[in-house]
Amino acid sequence: MGNLLKVLTCTELEQGPNFFLDFEHAQPTEGERDVWNQVNSVLQDSENILSGLQSYKGAGQEIRDAIQNPSDHMLQERAWNSVCPLVIKLKKFYSFSLRLEEGLQSLLECLTCPPFTPTQHLEREQALAKQFAEILHFTLRFDELKMRIPAIQNDFSYYRRTISRNRINNMNLDIENEVNNEMANRMSLFYAEATPMLKTLSNATTNFVTENKTLPLENTTDCLSTMASVCKVMLETPEYSSRFSSDDTLLFCMRVMVGVIILYDHVHPNGAFNKSSKIDMKGCIKVLKEQPADNVEGLLNALKFTTKHLNDESTPKNIRTMLQ
Repeated sequence: MGNLLKVLTCTELEQGPNFFLDFEHAQPTEGERDVWNQVNSVLQDSENILSGLQSYKGAGQEIRDAIQNPSDHMLQERAWNSVCPLVIKLKKFYSFSLRLEEGLQSLLECLTCPPFTPTQHLEREQALAKQFAEILHFTLRFDELKMRIPAIQNDFSYYRRTISRNRINNMNLDIENEVNNEMANRMSLFYAEATPMLKTLSNATTNFVTENKTLPLENTTDCLSTMASVCKVMLETPEYSSRFSSDDTLLFCMRVMVGVIILYDHVHPNGAFNKSSKIDMKGCIKVLKEQPADNVEGLLNALKFTTKHLNDESTPKNIRTMLQ
């Protein structure tokens, strides 16, 4: 994913240290191996999840036919048989989000624990830093696709309505063994979010901070702000961006940058947009705005609609204006 990149870190810029973040060739050391294997077992399924989402067609026509002809048993059966496999697929996506959540928390534990600073962790444990970036990259890709598929919520709403009415007797109701009422409730909340994977990771990061009370909050927020700075520098510096072998690498960096900004905004009490933030929000937004609109529309929307503190009074007006 491009050549080895030398980047100044945001948190230690005044001291001048720098390090390489290799998003392509980083391999786990023995100390990283256990966590790397755990997270890799999740990430290796990510492309299949994205392919499944991309090929999601929905049962819109079948559902419309069934609703318009409520007494036609054949149309009811056809709609139900079309929706059930889709609900199983939606459960698979949701279950993957839980695995991704576990992987993220394992990485945060490694990248924030004493005695090293988060910056030292990112420099020393490049393979885990790469996996952290890959999780965020997947997350933004998933959510960008999901936002373009309104059929997901329509299909699931029809499924829930049909189950609750119990108007279809003995017709593939074994699906309730796969998606019981509790699972359906959790899935409904998940898919109601505009960016469900990012919401999952935001909650996971917040829970990580809450559950690790002895770990200074700065360990987590500095890890996130440093990642944002690394990606921003790679995007805005011709010396680095010229080494990218394809536009996919640019998109990778943009998605990771936006992902860590959102996580930072949810975890830090003052958010990412405050003047005291360690993330150069104006610079990050400027970098995004300089890219082709088609590449960044979903990312800018994620910043606008998924962050927690954008509309706080402490957010500079020029930041809000840039995102309009």
